[in-house]
Amino acid sequence: MGTILGTRMTKEDKVIFEVEMDYEDSLKLKGHIKNIHVFSEDAAELRTNLAQRGANDTTKYFLIPRELRVGLNFNKSVKCQKIETDSRKIFIFVMDKEVA
Repeated sequence: MGTILGTRMTKEDKVIFEVEMDYEDSLKLKGHIKNIHVFSEDAAELRTNLAQRGANDTTKYFLIPRELRVGLNFNKSVKCQKIETDSRKIFIFVMDKEVA
C-alpha cells in the first residue's frame, strides 16, 4: 500500500503522481512500468457478496453487482491478481471489453 506524496499537471493535461510505498509492495509490480492503474480501496462504493456451492461449499464465487454486469462477455478468459496487505486481501479481475 502506498501514499501519493504529490501531483503536478503537464502541458498535455496529464497528471504526474509521486508515490511512496514499501519496497515489498513495489516488488508486486514484477518490473512492469506500463499499464499501471492507481486506485484506492476507499473509493469502492458498491457492496457484494461471496457465494459458496458444491459439496462442503468447496466452490467459491465472487458475485458481480447488477450495476457492473452491463457489457460483460462471460465466454472470454479473465485474468486475476490477488494483493495482500496486513489486514486485507484485494482481488483484481481483468477482462476485455465487449466490442459492439
